[in-house]
Amino acid sequence: MTAQFTPAGTLTAEDLGAVHLIGVGGVGMLGVARLLLTRGIRVSGSDLREWPSLAGLRALGGTIYLSHEATNLDGVDTVVYSSAISQDHLELVEARRRGLRVLHRSEALAAAMTGRRAIAVAGTHGKTTTTSMVTMVLQQAGVDPSFVIGGEISEVGSGAHHGTGEHFVVEADESDRSFLIYRPYVSIITNVEADHLNTYGDYATLEAAFVEFARLTDPDGFIITCADDPGGRRLAESLRAEGRRVHTYGEAADADLRLTDIVSSARGVRYLAAIDGRSLGEFRLPVPGRHMGLNSASAVLAAYLLDLPLPAAEAALAVFPGVRRRFERKGVADGVLVYDEYAYHPTSMTLALQTLREVAGEGRLIVVFQPYRLYRTRDNQAEIAEALAIADELVLLEVFGPGELRQPGEGSAALIEAVALPADRKVFVDSWEEAPVEVVRRARPGDVVVTMGAPPISLMGDELLAGLLARAGSAPTATVDPVASAPAVGGPVPGGATAGGDGAALGGTAAPDGAAPAAG
Repeated sequence: MTAQFTPAGTLTAEDLGAVHLIGVGGVGMLGVARLLLTRGIRVSGSDLREWPSLAGLRALGGTIYLSHEATNLDGVDTVVYSSAISQDHLELVEARRRGLRVLHRSEALAAAMTGRRAIAVAGTHGKTTTTSMVTMVLQQAGVDPSFVIGGEISEVGSGAHHGTGEHFVVEADESDRSFLIYRPYVSIITNVEADHLNTYGDYATLEAAFVEFARLTDPDGFIITCADDPGGRRLAESLRAEGRRVHTYGEAADADLRLTDIVSSARGVRYLAAIDGRSLGEFRLPVPGRHMGLNSASAVLAAYLLDLPLPAAEAALAVFPGVRRRFERKGVADGVLVYDEYAYHPTSMTLALQTLREVAGEGRLIVVFQPYRLYRTRDNQAEIAEALAIADELVLLEVFGPGELRQPGEGSAALIEAVALPADRKVFVDSWEEAPVEVVRRARPGDVVVTMGAPPISLMGDELLAGLLARAGSAPTATVDPVASAPAVGGPVPGGATAGGDGAALGGTAAPDGAAPAAG
C-alpha cells in the first residue's frame, strides 16, 4: 500500500524540534540529516552498520545509534522515515505509541524548504545529475543555494548543504509519489518513461502523476521539460493548453532552448545553444555522453529564466566533476579501466553503455550487471537484454530485490538467455565472489569494465581492481587510480568508499535501512 503524505504547508525545519531519522545511513536520509544539523537542529539517527558517511554526521554533532531500540527515541520530538522502512518497524511503531510527530523523508524535506524558492528536479532518468548541475550553476552565480541531492557531487563530497540564498534545489522522487508533497517555484522534468509500475500500476497513471507534480508549480514560477522526450513533450503540450508557463530544451527544432552541433568523446561533451533563435554560445562538460549535454541544457535554461549570468552556467558546467555512482571512474589496474554506473532502467543503461563505448575506443567493454527489482527485470526483459548486448562481454548477477519472491522462470537466469551475445561472451554467476574471478579471467589491457545496476554492485569496483592488480603481481593496496580525478573522466573517489550507504553489505549483512535508490 502506498503511504499517504501530508502536502507541504507552513511547518518549518525549526518546528520539528529534536529529530530522529530511521535508517540514517541511506543516501537520501543522510542528506536530510546533514541539512538539519547545519541548520542547528538536534539530530539523531539509527542504522545497522557503521557506514563511512556516518562519521561526517557525528562531526556535525549528530548522535548515531548502530541498533534499533525504543530508547533511541528518548528526548525526540519528530521521527523521520523513508519508503524503505516498513510500517511495522520497531522505532516507527514506538514513535506512534508515544505520540511523536512522524514524517516521511519528503515531508521533513518540504518543511526545510518552507520560505525558500524551491527548484525541484523530477524525471525517470537523470534527476541526480541534473540536480547537481543546477546546484553548481547557482553556486557559481554566487546565490549560495540550499540543496539536497540523491547522490554526492564528486567535487563537493556531499549531497546536502544549508545555504544563505533564497533558492533550494531538491531532487524530487516519483518512485513512491512523494514528489507530490513539494510546492516548487521551478519544476524541471527531464523525461517521463515507464518505471515504478509497482507503485502506479500502468504508464497512464504514472504520467498523470507527473502532470500533477507540474501543476503544483508556483503560478509565478515556471516548468522546464525536454522537447526530445515523448513524455516530456506530451506534458508540455498539456500544460501549455492549461495556460501554464512551460519552457523546453533539446535538439528538437521547436525546443525553446535548442542544442546543435553536439560532440561527445572520451574527453567530454560540447554543444552550441540558442534560445528563441538567439545564440547563447558554446557549453562544455568534462564528462562524456550526449545525455549529459542534454541534462546540462536544463540547468542553462533554468539559469536563463532566473536571470542569472550565463557565464556562470558556462563556467560551472566546464568543471562539472560528475556524481558518484553516475559514470564514476573507480581506477585502473593492469591496464583495465574500471567504472561504476547506477543505471538499471533500459534507457539509462543504453545511454551509459553507448558512452562507455566511446571511452573504450579500440578496447572491449565488459559489463558486470546486477538487475534491480524482479518486476522491473521481468517487465523490461527484452529492453534490458537489448541494452546489455551493447557490451562485448557480460557478467550477470542475480536480481537484487529485497523482500521479493522469485517465481520459476524469473530473474537473471531468464535474462541472460535473452541477451544477444555468444554463449562464451556472457555468463550468469550465482554468487558475488564469482564475479571478480570472471572479470579477471576475461579482461585484457585496454578494456573498460563497468559495474552497473542495483545498489550493492557499487561495492564491487575495489574488488575488481584488487583482483586485476593481483593478476599483474602488484601490491593489493594500490587500488586507487592516481588520475581518477582528471577532468576528462569525472570526479575523485575517496578510497573507493561507498557514498551514504548506497548499497548492501556483503556476506548477508543488511543494507542500510534508508538506502532506497536515488532514481536518477
